[in-house]
Amino acid sequence: MKHAPMGWNSWDCYGASVNEEIVRKNAEYMAKNLKKYGYEYIVVDIQWYEPTAENHEYHPFTELCVDEYSRVIPAENRFPSSKGGKGFAPLAEYVHSLGLKFGIHIMRGIPRQAVHMNKKILGTDKTARQIAKTDSICAWNSDMYGVDPEKEGAKEYYESIFKLYASWGVDFVKCDDIAREMPKEETELVMLSNALRGCDREMVLSLSPGPAPLEKAELFKQTANMWRITDDFWDKWELLYDMFQRTEKWCTHTGFGNYPDADMLPVGAILQDYGENNRTKFTKDEQFTMMTLWCIFRSPLMIGGELTKTDEFTLDLLANEEILKMHKNARHSHQVWRKEINGIEHILWTAASCEGGTYAAVFNAGEQDSEIEIPLTDLEIYDCVKGKELWSGKELSINSTLGVKLPKHGAKAFYLV
Repeated sequence: MKHAPMGWNSWDCYGASVNEEIVRKNAEYMAKNLKKYGYEYIVVDIQWYEPTAENHEYHPFTELCVDEYSRVIPAENRFPSSKGGKGFAPLAEYVHSLGLKFGIHIMRGIPRQAVHMNKKILGTDKTARQIAKTDSICAWNSDMYGVDPEKEGAKEYYESIFKLYASWGVDFVKCDDIAREMPKEETELVMLSNALRGCDREMVLSLSPGPAPLEKAELFKQTANMWRITDDFWDKWELLYDMFQRTEKWCTHTGFGNYPDADMLPVGAILQDYGENNRTKFTKDEQFTMMTLWCIFRSPLMIGGELTKTDEFTLDLLANEEILKMHKNARHSHQVWRKEINGIEHILWTAASCEGGTYAAVFNAGEQDSEIEIPLTDLEIYDCVKGKELWSGKELSINSTLGVKLPKHGAKAFYLV
């Protein structure tokens, strides 16, 4: 996987309540408007197996849709094409027909419902009750027990779910209740990862929620493709401000097939399950900052808003070709400095382009507009350069210092050669 995954996820706009019609319409929008820019994954987030899901809150201990082999299956009232045991195969086929890829969210473990009913496990004579780790439970969702990797039948359970997903045509699996559970659930992660890799279908493995512990970076790189470095990221400046220190710590672990994940982009029409007029609370400048940081850091870009309500500003934000080129071409991204200039906090990042040249991103993290001069030597550039500001496309010729005007909470990005 040469580039960090790009796509759409249903969580920010619908919580647990997304349905098939919504997924199809968002896939159609992506195929028409965003695929050409590299966005390709359509991901159905949590509890697609819960018939009564309404919003971002869960119904504790509610009845789930589970097959005879202890595996969750889509709720037919929400995903009607899954009737007759077809699962997500028809929906995935439709997404594929648009030239896109299909993904789902899962929870670590085995349904408590299957354990209480002592259901079978495919490929073994062991049962759900025999492999469940009943003291390993999610703190915020009651759907699952953990699986004990030491128990016979545990490996077969995980192999059976990924073979099922492969038969549906799944391309992306977001596994929740696992990234920040290290080292407690490390052996379950390894078993899960091995089962995915052995299912005869290539799938991206994404781990949530964060913050993933930095000391387990090598484990994540060996088992997954992306992992969350934060808890759920929402449209609050405090959370965006906090992301600078998170990305600074994780930037050295980004590389081919491995992408620390700053979480979804809460842009456009989010929280639609609470009101169709809800929109991101980020200012336009804060959205430029978010997109700039995500792209120079090379985070996965998963859009959180309802795509069919995308306005012109949001589309331009998500589809700026020069910014997305930085997202694909940046290498060795890192923070250069973080300091106060004229009493206002500024942050400078840089990266090498795989096509030659240097990227630079400058952020105003303060509460006032600013105008600063950055010596090219701060970027280890010792000659005159030409370039452009990526958001505006403005051409530049620079002798020794880069002059930057920034609004509060704003950002600019440059390509210099």
